[in-house]
This record gives sequence, C-alpha cells and structure tokens, in this order.
Amino acid sequence: MTDFKTHSTLTCPLCGHQETEEMPTDACQYFYECKGCGELLKPEQGDCCVFCSYGTVACPPIQLGDQCCH
Repeated sequence: MTDFKTHSTLTCPLCGHQETEEMPTDACQYFYECKGCGELLKPEQGDCCVFCSYGTVACPPIQLGDQCCH
C-alpha cells in the first residue's frame, strides 16, 4: 500500500489543455509534451519535475517529504 497519490492532472500553461498522467515513483519526469498543443514542458525554476510545476498533485517523493532528484 502506498502513502502517496500516483496520478496527477497536468495543465499546459500555454494552451490550458489538461491530461491526467501516472507519475513515476522512482524517478523525476523532467519533460512532458502537451497533448493539446505539442509544447515541451519542463519544470519551473525551483521545482524538480513537471508534476510539481504543472500538476494537481506533487510527485511521490515530495508528497512523502523527501527531496526529489536535486
């Protein structure tokens, strides 16, 4: 049983398209291609992954209070 959520809805800052994706539990996802406009998203400064920047739920390591891939 996990103590964290494994899915997050990403919202593209360019076109507003939303897509729910499964988050990796053992690695950061640094890039994500928007399925609406094709924009290649990368984390904002200070964030470890696209889920922390554009998702409704932070990545599993951050949810657990750990450092992510810094």
